[in-house]
Amino acid sequence: MKLSSRAVFLVAVIFLGTISKSLAIPIFTPTPEKEVTSTRQQAIAFIDGINKLEPSAYWPNIKPALFLQNLKTTIHEPISIYPGNGTNFCGYGALSYLFLQDDPLGYAKLLLELYKEGKASFANVVFTPSEAIKKEAGRLRYKGILDIHPAEQMWFLSLADHYKGYLNIFNRNYNPGDEDRFWASVNFAKFNRMVRSLLQYKIKATGSDLIRPHITDPYEFISDRLQTGKVVLFINNRIVHKKNHVKIKVALPTHFIVVEKISRQDDLITLVYWDYGGRTLLQLSPAFLRRIIFGITYCTKKEQHAD
Repeated sequence: MKLSSRAVFLVAVIFLGTISKSLAIPIFTPTPEKEVTSTRQQAIAFIDGINKLEPSAYWPNIKPALFLQNLKTTIHEPISIYPGNGTNFCGYGALSYLFLQDDPLGYAKLLLELYKEGKASFANVVFTPSEAIKKEAGRLRYKGILDIHPAEQMWFLSLADHYKGYLNIFNRNYNPGDEDRFWASVNFAKFNRMVRSLLQYKIKATGSDLIRPHITDPYEFISDRLQTGKVVLFINNRIVHKKNHVKIKVALPTHFIVVEKISRQDDLITLVYWDYGGRTLLQLSPAFLRRIIFGITYCTKKEQHAD
């Protein structure tokens, strides 16, 4: 999380302190059941059947050929989805990685609708990006591979424009550069709310933005849940990797990762997870694992009932 002002940060922490207890208790909001979600093969067949896109009247700075190639690459290789260097898009990236596993065909159709119509609806969520967002998508620069991924630029900007949490109260309207600021920030409760509203998952979450979850053995907790679902961790990434976009010097969570595998041999834990367009392998002690985790989101598929 990149913070533009120490004063703003302190106000945010004070405000957070007043609601940390409520954040530590997940709020389960029922969402309407969707149709049975899709397979990767269905999504590939659909997207490979599209050979050309016309320019969008709503996204003037997105090149159609580059948009289509980006979307095809993402459907074929979901691991490649990339939030960008220096941005606060990591929460939207983790959400999208889950989306591409839950309903890749729905993801492709949603992004195409958003591109063609300038707005889109999915699972009772209606995205109506602001004019500032529509002008900016396709123009982000110095964000690594995200620079040439206009579909992901459009999607991440639209997500940040639509979903708001308490970290966004200081900056609610997009201005150029806000992808690096509070405008794009995702706190733990906001991330869980996005997953519940868009995806065909039941989720249980433990932890908060300030207080670590009360779990005796995080390894066992994560390992058990990986047997039946997906696990997303909200971590203090600054003490794991030093990244240029992390400026804060306090022990707070800043990053969302999606766990792929976890194993333990003696006192060494090996963690494999999605992070910034690829898989990362990290070896750490049980104490260090406990130290970096502030939130754990456990996602399981909703049961589908035949008519």
